[in-house]
Amino acid sequence: MSLIERIKAKAALNPKRIVLPEGDEERTIRAAAIIQKEGLAVPVLLGNAAVILKKAEELGADIEGIELIDPESSPQAETYTEALYELRRAKGLSREEAAKLVKDPMYFGIMMVKLSHADGLVSGAAHTTGDMLRPALQIIKTKPGMKVVSSSFLMDCPNKELGENGLLVYADCVVMPCPTAEELAHIAVSAAETARTLCDIKEPRVAMLSFSTKGSAKHELVTKVQEATAMAHELAPELLLDGEMQLDAALIPEIGQSKAKGSPVAGRANVLIFPDLQAGNIGYKITQRIGGAECFAVLQGLAKPCNDLSRGCSVEDIVSTVAMTCVQAQN
Repeated sequence: MSLIERIKAKAALNPKRIVLPEGDEERTIRAAAIIQKEGLAVPVLLGNAAVILKKAEELGADIEGIELIDPESSPQAETYTEALYELRRAKGLSREEAAKLVKDPMYFGIMMVKLSHADGLVSGAAHTTGDMLRPALQIIKTKPGMKVVSSSFLMDCPNKELGENGLLVYADCVVMPCPTAEELAHIAVSAAETARTLCDIKEPRVAMLSFSTKGSAKHELVTKVQEATAMAHELAPELLLDGEMQLDAALIPEIGQSKAKGSPVAGRANVLIFPDLQAGNIGYKITQRIGGAECFAVLQGLAKPCNDLSRGCSVEDIVSTVAMTCVQAQN
């Protein structure tokens, strides 16, 4: 069974209510029909009900029984307006501005998650990452003790000798362009939790990547990773985490033993923390395109799960992301 098949099976054991703000988008409608049919989650589509139903009929998508909510006319709009106003009044938001914002399906959906009227949110088929992440950070905020929102890519590699029987978690590959040492430390702790939650990796082994292994090179970029390693140990003393180390030292046992003898992580890492977004983004694409890995992206660090899609996503991408969001909500 592949990684995503295991995630879907886990989601179906305890389906959570996942709101889809792009409810009138065709791929989202098709995905919602599949999600309901397979019991992966309880999807909620936001938008004009008449428009959604007409498109579903044209697409041949069976969405009977799926809840449709129009933010423009929902009786919950007043509740959300008051809650948003109270949350953001200190930042200068007026009640009138709050009332206008909650008519936006994205803000309406975020408020549903904030007030536990939904367990998670998935968007991105028609919106940018920023369109969702801005209100999520303003309203849902980060987990207690967590300073940043970042991303992890779940890499299901054909080479089963790598990581955890072929599974590797890469972070951060989407969100933080140039994280500080402290931010890198928080990303590492979040990625380890993602490995446990979504990949069922009981013992995350986290490698803090660099172009240096254990002081083999001297540079301010190396120093940043060394500082991040020390900070991550303070944040999560129980976590198997080591660095700084090169990729081959992290993954290949004999090289790990040669370059970082005695390390609890070297040669057997299953979570890889990249020093910046350029390295992470390039790394996951190389693994995907040249290494033939299947990859699945999730956001981490928010107090409640919200996940982003590529605007070029497929129907199956939406289904998979909803299943992952459901599993995050279960935890």
